[in-house]
Amino acid sequence: MNINKAIRELHEEKKRLDHVIASLEEMQRNAAALNVGIPEKKRGRKSMDEQARQEVSERMKKYWDGRRKQDHAVQQGKS
Repeated sequence: MNINKAIRELHEEKKRLDHVIASLEEMQRNAAALNVGIPEKKRGRKSMDEQARQEVSERMKKYWDGRRKQDHAVQQGKS
């Protein structure tokens, strides 16, 4: 086998690969530029501000007070 011919073919293949890699990198940059304006969806729990947290706290206190009174009335009716 002719070494010079093999080296030349390898250089040609390297040029083709460099061209393909550059094209793919350009596509990746363009795709990233398009996705910049699209916000990612958040997952998980939604956060509450202090006022909403306070409202939930008040509501749950009323709920549990009502449950305690109801349980107490049921207990009184059984004895």
